[in-house]
Amino acid sequence: MTKLFRYILPLICCVLLLTGCDLPQVTAEARIFLNLSLDYLGDYQLDQTEFDGTQVGGISAITYDRKRDRIYALSDDRAQPRFYTLSLQLNQSNPARPQIEALNLDSVTLLKDEQAQPYTVDQLDPEGLALTPQGTLWISSEGVSRRQSPPALIEFDLQGQWQQQLTLPKQFLPILATEDNPDPLPHGVDDNRGFEALTLNPEGDRIFTAIEAPLQQDYPETQSEKETQLYNRLLHYWIGEPQPEFLANYLYPLQPADLLKGINGLTELLTVDSGGHFLSLERSYSPLGGFSAEIFQITTALARDTSKIDPLPNDLTGITPIQKQLLLDLKQLKIPGSNLEGMTWGPLLADGSPSLILVSDNNFESDQPTQFLLFRLRQDRQLVS
Repeated sequence: MTKLFRYILPLICCVLLLTGCDLPQVTAEARIFLNLSLDYLGDYQLDQTEFDGTQVGGISAITYDRKRDRIYALSDDRAQPRFYTLSLQLNQSNPARPQIEALNLDSVTLLKDEQAQPYTVDQLDPEGLALTPQGTLWISSEGVSRRQSPPALIEFDLQGQWQQQLTLPKQFLPILATEDNPDPLPHGVDDNRGFEALTLNPEGDRIFTAIEAPLQQDYPETQSEKETQLYNRLLHYWIGEPQPEFLANYLYPLQPADLLKGINGLTELLTVDSGGHFLSLERSYSPLGGFSAEIFQITTALARDTSKIDPLPNDLTGITPIQKQLLLDLKQLKIPGSNLEGMTWGPLLADGSPSLILVSDNNFESDQPTQFLLFRLRQDRQLVS
């Protein structure tokens, strides 16, 4: 016993010393969020112009092709859905503050349907865009309710030709009138507030898309948009081998509207890593405050699948939504607000850090340029308390 105690005593003292020390403890928030920050570097204005018989405008999404060093910009023209290919020139003579020197239009590509024909009016309302490692483009369409054209997730090649289309869960589709149900309750995405946000994971075998506003059946019965927390839905698909498969959907907590902010919506998603971290872009407009936008870091790590919950109950006890943290309120930049809808990772900067590019939709207003904002992303060590 004496020999055993002789060996144990130093161990006990060591434990007591360690537990009595002020060792740094990782906060609960730091366990699920990355320590990210954004540096604003500047903007670039692309005036509305004509190119190859089209009006360059209505840019709802962008994605950067690192292999070809090109930007693809999606135009949400319901009459002639298309994307533009642009050459980006960065001036990095000052490594601390690189700037967009020029954005040149290279080509325009019309999107074609399954029969290799250009889409006709109101067949497609393209809003989200993401590039795969194989060099194809996934595009989300909000759908056009008055023509009963449902929302869609479609893959195209770089010539604009249809490749495949994912099946959407019934939660996101309208219930059409029948003889037995001539006046169905509102169901599915809201017109013009559907699939705005779209991104792929770094490996390119998972796709994530989210709607701009709650499903029609998910609005609370007795409270208005300004009085309660609203939840959008975020979908998660596997698109690798052997075939695409819907995996889950999660609740995304939308920032509440207020008098100055007006109507708020989720317009873009961007994956940060393969561990469930994303950036999200929310854009709002009110006659009093004009346009405003916020960038959040979000994580799906703790979120519960809600694919079998339709509609959402008033009591969400036990349903964990996506976790969310404000990264940047663009009002802090003291620059004129614009209708920001697109967001992509751009070229690596001279210091090796990723660039982030945001783009605005000018709604084809001739006096309103398309605005590109350039940022540097920084990732520091995890926060400790």
